[in-house]
Amino acid sequence: MYSSAELTISIIVPVYNGGANFRRCLVSLLEALPPPTEIIVVADGDTDGSGELAKEFGAQVLRFPSPGGPGRARNLGARAAESDLLFFVDADVTIPPDAVGQVVTVFKRDPYLAALFGSYDDEPGETNFLSQYRNLLHHYVHQTGGEDASTFWGACGAIRRDVFLAMGGFVEHYYKPSIEDIELGCRLRRAGHRIRLCKSLQIKHWKRWEVVAMLKADFFQRALPWTELILSDRNFINDLNTGMSGRLSVILTFGLLSSLALTSWHSQVWAVAGLMALLLLTLNAPLYRFFIKKRGLRFALQAIPWHWLYFFYSGLAFAIGTTRHMLSHGRDQGRPASLVSLERPHSGSRSE
Repeated sequence: MYSSAELTISIIVPVYNGGANFRRCLVSLLEALPPPTEIIVVADGDTDGSGELAKEFGAQVLRFPSPGGPGRARNLGARAAESDLLFFVDADVTIPPDAVGQVVTVFKRDPYLAALFGSYDDEPGETNFLSQYRNLLHHYVHQTGGEDASTFWGACGAIRRDVFLAMGGFVEHYYKPSIEDIELGCRLRRAGHRIRLCKSLQIKHWKRWEVVAMLKADFFQRALPWTELILSDRNFINDLNTGMSGRLSVILTFGLLSSLALTSWHSQVWAVAGLMALLLLTLNAPLYRFFIKKRGLRFALQAIPWHWLYFFYSGLAFAIGTTRHMLSHGRDQGRPASLVSLERPHSGSRSE
């Protein structure tokens, strides 16, 4: 049980060349009521003046001379923070005015809670199709997930500072935004801590997604390392993106592709392919109805192939990750533990 007395809160924002979206973020932080105890911005090797902009907004600014990833940046901010609660916010989002109050209230009402996180709202800042699709999918997954969570989310997540420091913070070997927040959530749950998904805590995402950037991020920075985490922990989380319906959809997607590949040899296989497609549509019908409700039938029809593509490359990443894990596990047997995992040295930092 943690203290339920008056709680102070520090907002921590890692930024690397945040641009106009970062300015929006800073404006929203200053409009928070009640205001946070402090705002800490960690400029992670920025070259566009993001750190200087944060100083103009009155934030405490910490710097790294070169980029090292959001995990390392958040850890530096957490060590500098003096509040009871650490509220991590990404540099390309805006928070609602009552976000700080929501976070503090939830922790005060639940003295056994170690961490919480929210979701994107259903009105993404960018209007192109992929940005709308990507963020609405994220919103739906979080809004339909269980409140007793098994993971964490660094874009809008809060944690008690003493718990965060006791857990060692985020891992720092992901040099681009990856699954450092999910990995922390897994460790928190293994240690017996409680995490809550607060569906009313919703932030607006301003990132513009384009095809190549989205596919690279999903495959190399999410799906592959997530597979490695699952296999290393030997624990398949039945939560959010890794829920049972998602796993079944991956299997059905590969079944559909296999059936389509065989149709030139056996015309009867078309019926099997049709059945696979029908099952995929049925299994994910609640999401597609949500798309129709929010953006219309045309949007939903556009989103379906992208959603099935997501299942395909998620399954492909799991297969590749499993193979890599088995091969590396075989090579690592008999090697000294100190040689199995080497961490990149930290760059220096300074405070302003």
